[in-house]
Amino acid sequence: MKHSKQTAKSSKKMKFSNRQELDENHNNSLVECFHQKRLSCSDSVIEFPYKKKRVRILTENQCEVREDCQGPVVYWMYRDQRVQDNWAFLYAQRLALKLELPLCVCFCLLPKYIHTTLRHYKFMLTGLEEVSEECEDLNVSFHLLKGPAHQSLVEFLKDVDAATVVCDFSPLRLPLQWLEEIKEVLPTTIPFIQIDAHNVVPVWVASQKQEYAARTIRNKINSQLEEYLTEFPPLIRHKYPNRKPSTKVNWKSVYNTLKCLKTVDEVAGVKPGYKNACHQLLEFCQNRLKLFHDKRNDPNIDALSGLSPWFNFGQISIQRCILEIKTYEHKFKDSVAAFCEEAIVRRELADNFCFYNQNYDNFEGLQDWSRKTLNEHRKDERSPCYSLEEFEQARTHDDLWNSAQLQLMREGKMHGFLRMYWAKKILEWSKSPEDALEFSLLLNDRYSLDGTDPNGYVGCMWSIGGIHDQGWAERKIFGKIRYMNYQGCKRKFDVAAFVARYGGVAHIKK
Repeated sequence: MKHSKQTAKSSKKMKFSNRQELDENHNNSLVECFHQKRLSCSDSVIEFPYKKKRVRILTENQCEVREDCQGPVVYWMYRDQRVQDNWAFLYAQRLALKLELPLCVCFCLLPKYIHTTLRHYKFMLTGLEEVSEECEDLNVSFHLLKGPAHQSLVEFLKDVDAATVVCDFSPLRLPLQWLEEIKEVLPTTIPFIQIDAHNVVPVWVASQKQEYAARTIRNKINSQLEEYLTEFPPLIRHKYPNRKPSTKVNWKSVYNTLKCLKTVDEVAGVKPGYKNACHQLLEFCQNRLKLFHDKRNDPNIDALSGLSPWFNFGQISIQRCILEIKTYEHKFKDSVAAFCEEAIVRRELADNFCFYNQNYDNFEGLQDWSRKTLNEHRKDERSPCYSLEEFEQARTHDDLWNSAQLQLMREGKMHGFLRMYWAKKILEWSKSPEDALEFSLLLNDRYSLDGTDPNGYVGCMWSIGGIHDQGWAERKIFGKIRYMNYQGCKRKFDVAAFVARYGGVAHIKK
């Protein structure tokens, strides 16, 4: 009997081991497939017709590199935390190879960032550890710097006598502020260059103004995809070594320096890094893409890509994913088209909104019509009316809302259809639209692995403030903002099944 138990246990262990090997093989097969595609595109970025419209020189001196300088080209990484398929990293290597200069990467670690929690830091730091190892293999030094960039990065640039610095693009307020702070203290001799490596069509190319809806930006983006939706050249082993070697990072000790909320910990089963992102992409293409067009709005069916955490941290290129998904166009044409609409048009519309609207996360950022209608209904009775703590603890009278909140807390994500319902109910049950925006953004940023991202801001602003939407039939509290209710959800999907899955219980407010 004892022997048979051991045999069963051994067999189970063997199956688990085989499963692990299978996952690794799948990851490696797609990683290798992408590597071969890059090589077939070009030997290196030097040979590749790089599109200069991706590039913005931020300093008054419009030179790309200091003359007669032997210091390295420095890539300051922050939004796009990956090595391959990264237009910013590729441009930095292009400059370094042309001028026969060393190449290095810096990441400036802040101990606290907005509502970021230990959950986000673990995902990010594990991914950065993979980046540092890949950089070492490519003879590119990696440096994890501590503190704000206008101090730590600028000090590093002076120390290594940098030839130029290339950085990522983000449309958000704080990263844009970092750029201004750096420009104030950066030696005027060091060029400062920015690349939009996150969007397929760079934000400043797609449109020079804030767009009102998907319909106004869709053609502007789609008409340029033939030019911008291209294969990537490889980032190759760099020929010119750095005088300053990589900083040896004790990744475990880094966590001791963090001052974030540590009670919100990592999500089991969601593994960070480029290789794991490739695995997620492969699983989506093989198992769920066929369902995407018809079933993506059903929270009970696993039809979504689940790639948003890796997109948010830039651990895999959105453009790379689109190129791969488009290879399934002959099999799942409608699903591929629907995915591209969301991943390109809707995602880039969110970047457009945040870039051209400084109030992208507050009441003042809403359109005139939506501010007017919400103001007209400010005094409408809210019953029930919940506090932030009651929302966070999933203690509302609505079992579906509570289940959605529990999914967010446990899994670091919420189904997209439910996120709309979730945010609209926060508007209905909060004292004011301002409170509703504050609560929804805080909870999304705190728990979701794709929090503190333009899509999250726009999702809440759409649900609560009608951004990129139109006026609808007027009703209490909402005014002309689009309304959603429990019965409407029941017509869309099996609400009882979703509630049973997450265990949301209705709480009667005393």
